[in-house]
Amino acid sequence: METLLNSDTDTIVAIATPPGRGGIGVIRVSGPASSSIAKTILGFLPEPRKSRYGSFYDTHKNVLDEGIALYFEGPSSFTGEDVLELQGHGGPVVLDMIVQQLVQLGCRMARPGEFSERAFLNNKINLTQAEAIADLIDSSTQQAARSALASLQGVFSNLIDELIEQLVDLRCYLEASIDFPDEDLDLLANDKISPRIKSIQTQLDSTLKQAKQGSLLKDGIQVVIIGKPNAGKSSLLNCLAGSSRAIVTDIAGTTRDLLEEQINIDGLPINFIDTAGLRDPKDAVEQEGINRALKRLETADCVLLLEDATQQEHQVLEQKYRQQLPENIPIIRLINKIDLTGAQAGKATTDPEKPVIRISAKQNLGIDQLKQYLKEVVGFNNTSESAFTARRRHLESLAQTQQILQNALAQWTVIGAAELLAEDLRGAQKCLEVITGSFSNEDLLDVVFSGFCIGK
Repeated sequence: METLLNSDTDTIVAIATPPGRGGIGVIRVSGPASSSIAKTILGFLPEPRKSRYGSFYDTHKNVLDEGIALYFEGPSSFTGEDVLELQGHGGPVVLDMIVQQLVQLGCRMARPGEFSERAFLNNKINLTQAEAIADLIDSSTQQAARSALASLQGVFSNLIDELIEQLVDLRCYLEASIDFPDEDLDLLANDKISPRIKSIQTQLDSTLKQAKQGSLLKDGIQVVIIGKPNAGKSSLLNCLAGSSRAIVTDIAGTTRDLLEEQINIDGLPINFIDTAGLRDPKDAVEQEGINRALKRLETADCVLLLEDATQQEHQVLEQKYRQQLPENIPIIRLINKIDLTGAQAGKATTDPEKPVIRISAKQNLGIDQLKQYLKEVVGFNNTSESAFTARRRHLESLAQTQQILQNALAQWTVIGAAELLAEDLRGAQKCLEVITGSFSNEDLLDVVFSGFCIGK
């Protein structure tokens, strides 16, 4: 990949620490003017990779702040360019004064993720490692943080590189037979080609399985709680959250809007959404709450359909609401208030297609079984910790590669055309290269880096 490093590159600046007051504030500068800017604002150029204490000056030699300066000479830096870091006091006013002075000295304010983008473009990190930086910062559980760090260290990209290498080797094997058809090399025997494709598929399946776990660690799941009024939806949310997040009364229709709470279950982040009770609305406000509840179902990964065990037929939803339940995601029926009926807590059916769990949100009965079942229905396995985090685009590329190889093996078995197989393998390779960024486009990079923090 062609590197970005050249004398025409802008020098960028950003505050790398979070907004607000703090003991220390870090300002980061990257680009060809970093050394000259250091001499102006510090009065000296620090020895590369060694910290030095001093004052930070404006162009009139007035002291703006004092602290630690670090200088990294490119390409031995995070971005691959000359980098200056100033560690001063963490007040927003003094940090802004220094940044404004740096802008006057020729810096441009950095875009979100531009430091990481330059590291990628200068071949310091690949695209999965760049994404892992953002994932590490945004981690909501310890397990997610460990997996993001593993991705940053190259665990995921190494697996992708191994798959690409195997595809390239097989392509070379095929193309040798195409280029030298008169040689008696017997390269195209089915017992030589098919096992190699199947071996790649096995490794790809394992990588995709790990990636799905990593995606769950990063993004978690959205679980929407629905049911008729007074079924106990708010009580269930409070029970799961371990605090009184939702108002609970005997008055039907108390919940009028969506109430969300993120809960960590064995390393899996789950965002539970409490919704308005589904019934014929009494007023426009309740109607809007019901509309929002139904709208939220469209983005759910799982639905908890809560029913009241003390009511006839468990207060099953009216037909018009049942028809709006999504068909492509798991729906778990929960029979609540079993403390009032004496029913046993836990699974009420062994049918995996129609799961039913008896619970008491008030008495915390059956809640552990519910948590375990939630992990099962989304395929989360916390006993075998994922080695890396992954994003939805990674899963899509891996699944597309999987489909290409399945088609390639099928057509090879039937037709045996080396040219077609070589083209399929090239397409599979391209899908994998999109993951690490060895094959990419500007639109993809814009999407990836636009979600980063300023200063990263």
